[in-house]
Amino acid sequence: MVKQLTKTGNSLALVLDKKILEATQIDADTKLEVSTSGDTIIISPVRDKKRQAKIKKIMNDMNAKYAEAFRRLAD
Repeated sequence: MVKQLTKTGNSLALVLDKKILEATQIDADTKLEVSTSGDTIIISPVRDKKRQAKIKKIMNDMNAKYAEAFRRLAD
């Protein structure tokens, strides 16, 4: 999907389609984190810290359990 920035006062705004907002469960009250990896802009909803910690633990557990398999797949 190609989007065009819209001038809003002295700033530029990106208007997101309703279908994208619904799919990502973002509404007018959702706080968003905006970051960049250099040439890419990343917009994501601010997630609950407990949820982030739970996901990190799951990823660490998977890595510990399947580290050798991951290494073989990487080769």
